[in-house]
Amino acid sequence: MGELCPAVLQMRPSDSMNRLLTLPKAILFDFDGTLADTAPDLVEATQRLLDAQQMPRLPYAALRQVCSSGARGLLGVAFGLSKDDAGYEPMRQAFLNQYRTCLTQHTRLFDGVPELLTQLNARGIVWGIITNKATDLTTPIVQAILTDVGLPPATVVCGDTTAHPKPHPAPLLKACADIGLAPQECWYVGDDRRDIEAAIAAGCQPVAVSYGYHPDSDLPHTWGAATVLAQPLDLLTV
Repeated sequence: MGELCPAVLQMRPSDSMNRLLTLPKAILFDFDGTLADTAPDLVEATQRLLDAQQMPRLPYAALRQVCSSGARGLLGVAFGLSKDDAGYEPMRQAFLNQYRTCLTQHTRLFDGVPELLTQLNARGIVWGIITNKATDLTTPIVQAILTDVGLPPATVVCGDTTAHPKPHPAPLLKACADIGLAPQECWYVGDDRRDIEAAIAAGCQPVAVSYGYHPDSDLPHTWGAATVLAQPLDLLTV
């Protein structure tokens, strides 16, 4: 199993964040907001639910920024519901039913992701996915936009694969075990504070992205990541 060579990943010791990173043997990714732009379909499912409740649709941007939090974030913005509310679980099930009808309607890989993954594969760098999305929702999307186009991940760990979702370290530790590497040999890349918290807790090297779905009030450079990427291909010149 090869490592990324200095020509591919150019470490910049003068950068105080990047000093924490060492060359990885594997790069693991969050899915929604990091590899795939799933927001269009997540937002559409939410808008359809608002339609069903005879409520006005919301601006796309208001819903997009919470898509990394899935149903919890979207239902919080659209209906003011929290997980402890009596009406939350029925509404969550209604949302999931809507989402299943449009899972891959507009979901696409972010610009630069196919090229990034192709380069990692060409250099023998293992990569995989760790997401809080449930397996029954993740599998058809990964099949449609990654596996079917010749970019199958080495491992896919979903929100129901282990007993605890992120920010618990269990999903990251499971992924590392799947690929046979120690956590410190892996980078974990994500667009949400919970991704960075999970990476640190697991002992992986944490990398944040600024192009994902985080709220404007929660800036990636405050999460404790070793570095923050503005676009996927920036990973190759960290």
